[in-house]
Amino acid sequence: MAYRVLIVDDSPAMRAFVRRVICLSGVDVADFFEAGNGREALALLANQWVDVILTDINMPEMDGEQFLERLQSEELLRSIPTVVISTDATSHRVERLRQLGACGYIAKPFLPENLREVLERHLGVPYA
Repeated sequence: MAYRVLIVDDSPAMRAFVRRVICLSGVDVADFFEAGNGREALALLANQWVDVILTDINMPEMDGEQFLERLQSEELLRSIPTVVISTDATSHRVERLRQLGACGYIAKPFLPENLREVLERHLGVPYA
């Protein structure tokens, strides 16, 4: 099964990097979608369904925490597995993000295998 993946990060270079890592990890992706912040991501989600969201925390306009809060407030959107990818890996921050609905957390920098592991766990399908 090919997945539809939304990458939310204010850095175009980081979005491209995450996209490349996903491709290297062996995950079967049908479509990639990108947004520069939570507000753009919500606008995209109004018209597109995705199977998983990978989001940064520190972004302008609507940061990752605000984005997670909005996802949780929408019945349909709260069912989408959301994984945070960030340099802030303090236990307090990770716990806060999990309370807000994040199902996974990946600390930057990371390897393709790390991302594949998290996606396998939350999408429920192992990749070759």
